[in-house]
Amino acid sequence: MAFIGPEEAPQSDFDEKLAAVEKLPLFTKTLTDEDTDNVAMQALQSLAYEGTPDEIAANFKEQGNDYFKGKRYREAAGFYTQGIDAKPTDKVLLEALLCNRAACNLELQNYGSVLRDCAKAMTINAKSSKSFYRSALALLALDRLDEALDCCERCLSFDGSNQAIRGVQDRVAKAKTEKDCRQREREERLLKERNERQLLQAALKAPSSVAGTSENPYSPRFDPDDASRSTLILPVFFLYPQHAASDVIADFVEDTTFSAHLSQMFPPQSPPPGWDEKGEYTATALVVYAMTRRKRLLKVGKKMTLRDVCSAAIEKTGEPIDGLELKDGYLTFAVVPRGEVEQNWVAEFKRTIDNQ
Repeated sequence: MAFIGPEEAPQSDFDEKLAAVEKLPLFTKTLTDEDTDNVAMQALQSLAYEGTPDEIAANFKEQGNDYFKGKRYREAAGFYTQGIDAKPTDKVLLEALLCNRAACNLELQNYGSVLRDCAKAMTINAKSSKSFYRSALALLALDRLDEALDCCERCLSFDGSNQAIRGVQDRVAKAKTEKDCRQREREERLLKERNERQLLQAALKAPSSVAGTSENPYSPRFDPDDASRSTLILPVFFLYPQHAASDVIADFVEDTTFSAHLSQMFPPQSPPPGWDEKGEYTATALVVYAMTRRKRLLKVGKKMTLRDVCSAAIEKTGEPIDGLELKDGYLTFAVVPRGEVEQNWVAEFKRTIDNQ
C-alpha cells in the first residue's frame, strides 16, 4: 500500500469542483469590502464553526482533502490546521488530520513540521503506519538515515505487508550504503594524506608545518610519475639579495639540476629583468648559495640537483642536526653574480651570522 496523502483526483475534475465550491459563501477564499459587511455572508461563514468539535474538524478535513487532491498543499494544510484547532475528541479523526497535514508539509519540504505532526499522531496511535512512513521520508530527506531505517523497521514490526514502507526502507538502505562508501573513501584519503605528510616530514627532516601554510599556494609533494614515492617536488624561492627581488619555482623536481632552471630563467639572448640594469644576471655568470638550519652557507654547483644539495646539507655523524630549512613550505636559495658582488654578499652574510 503506497500513500502520501489523501487520494488525488484528476486535475480537470478537481478544478471544476473547486470552482463551484468557492462560489459558495461558506467556502469563498476572498471577500470584497461589500461582502464583509453582508450579514448573510457572515452568517454563512460562521456555519463552518457550528456543530460539535468533531463535526467542525471533519468538515475542515474534507475541505483539506479537496485541496490536497488538487495539489494545493499550502491551502490544504491550512484547512487541516483549522480542523486540529477545533480540538476534536475523536482520536482517529485527530490522527488523520495530523497525518494529512504532515503529508502537505512533506510536499512543501517542511521536514521539521512533518516530524512534529507525525510524533503527535504516534502518541495517539502507536501503530500509525502513515506517521512512520512520512517520518521516514522526512528523515531520509534530512540525511538522518539511521533514524529513517529505525522508523521503517518499527513500522514493519506491526505492518509487515506494507509495501510503501518497504520501498522507503530500500531507498534509505541504498542511501546509507552510498554514504558509508563516501565516508570510507574520505577516511582512506585522509589516511593516505597523513601518511604522505609523514613521509614528507621524514624525507625533508622538517617540522609538522612542512605541508605549507595559507601563505603558500604550493606544497611539497611526491612526484606522481614516480611509483616508488621517493622523488620530491618542492616549491623553491630564488632570492636576488643585490636587488631585493625574487622568483618562485613552484615545481622544482629534486633530481633536476640548478643549471636547468637558471638557463630557462636567464637565457643569454633574452633581455634582462627590469631590475637588472647592468645585465649581470645571465645563466653562466650566476652563483647559487644555500643556507642550512645551522646557518652554514653552501655553494651550489650548477650541475648539482636539488637532491644533491639536500644531501650535502645534512649533518655528519656526531654533529648537531642540520639540513635545508623549509619555511612556509618553501626552500630558499640566494642567487648572485660571480665575482665582486658574490664576495661582498658572502662577507656580509658571515658578518650578520657572527653578530647574532
